[in-house]
Amino acid sequence: MNQIILNKYDEIVMKLLHYFITVKGYSPIVLHGAQNEIWLENMNSDYKIIRIVTNYIHNDEQYEFDLFRTRKIMGRIKKKTFSFEMNGISIFLNLGENVHFDNKSQPKNLMCFNISDMDTLLSNKELKSIFPDLKNDTDFKEKGMELFIKVTSDINRKNEEEAKKVENVFKIKKPYVTYFIIFINVLIYLCMSFFGEGSYDNNTLLRYGALFKPYLTELNQYYRLLTCAFVHVGLVHLLFNMYALYIVGAQLESFLGKIQFLAVYLFSAVTGSIMSCVFTENAISAGASGAIFGLLGSLLYFGYHYRVYLGNVLKSQIIPLIVFNLLLGFVLVGVDSAAHIGGLIGGLLITMALGIKYKSSLSKKINGWILTIIYTSFIVYLSFLV
Repeated sequence: MNQIILNKYDEIVMKLLHYFITVKGYSPIVLHGAQNEIWLENMNSDYKIIRIVTNYIHNDEQYEFDLFRTRKIMGRIKKKTFSFEMNGISIFLNLGENVHFDNKSQPKNLMCFNISDMDTLLSNKELKSIFPDLKNDTDFKEKGMELFIKVTSDINRKNEEEAKKVENVFKIKKPYVTYFIIFINVLIYLCMSFFGEGSYDNNTLLRYGALFKPYLTELNQYYRLLTCAFVHVGLVHLLFNMYALYIVGAQLESFLGKIQFLAVYLFSAVTGSIMSCVFTENAISAGASGAIFGLLGSLLYFGYHYRVYLGNVLKSQIIPLIVFNLLLGFVLVGVDSAAHIGGLIGGLLITMALGIKYKSSLSKKINGWILTIIYTSFIVYLSFLV
């Protein structure tokens, strides 16, 4: 076998790719027209973009243009991925002597490093402070062909693992919980029609669990905060909500899993009902719309964490759908917009607390639980204690 000799730039690039992809969880970004540079992204990192540049940059003008172009591309990635901040790192491996590089005057949101060899890389104090394990995880005994095989093998294995995770999340699964919830709603509607006075009759609505605040505060019937989400007023109301539940619920249940989906649905139903009680005193309320808006809030949070795959869907479908239905609720008479808002926020926060598979850290979940408790306590206070 012929021995492959890597030049110093090839060696640095391979070690950095191995480190950022297999250790730090970055993924390559395909950019059309980009030559002699590698872009990596990790939306869960403080530095979402890592850029390794092997292109020879001759003078200050080329360097300034490179920075300008990099910031433009990062801006497009920021918009596409709905990132509030987009911090990046550019690692230059081949800056010419005519480039007056000053690492103290860095462009906004972009740190730049001038690295000429592995010793410079590992001795850079700023890089070591950002990536303290960089030295240990770039120390290889292998050289030449052996290094090439090890790096490519490890990267391929890591990419396969990530691909399996994504497939596991996005693989279509049977939404049995969604079907069961729809069945319960239809069954209750039929019972109200055949064994009661119909879904427009107030006494029948109350008998089957509709929300009526005086019954909560005077009779302690707090179960109505949940049961009202399974009661509907009229066939059109039922069909509209069940269609929305089927479309949104089936998708979200596949993403979250059955238990977490059910938890989000029930919690959103309750928070929607509590928020409704804040603004209504003597009105009878019923319907699954608060819970469905909670599913939309959950889908929004999930889509944000998987925005690399769902960025266009977030922008063109999920966000417009939420905004349109909220506005519609304010325009139409008889729509409980407070329940919609309460369910939307509740669904988003409980999803943050329960976490997104492969994406949520323990600290994010803890923050989610803290926010969920604060939010629930606040609306309970406004509704029942003021």
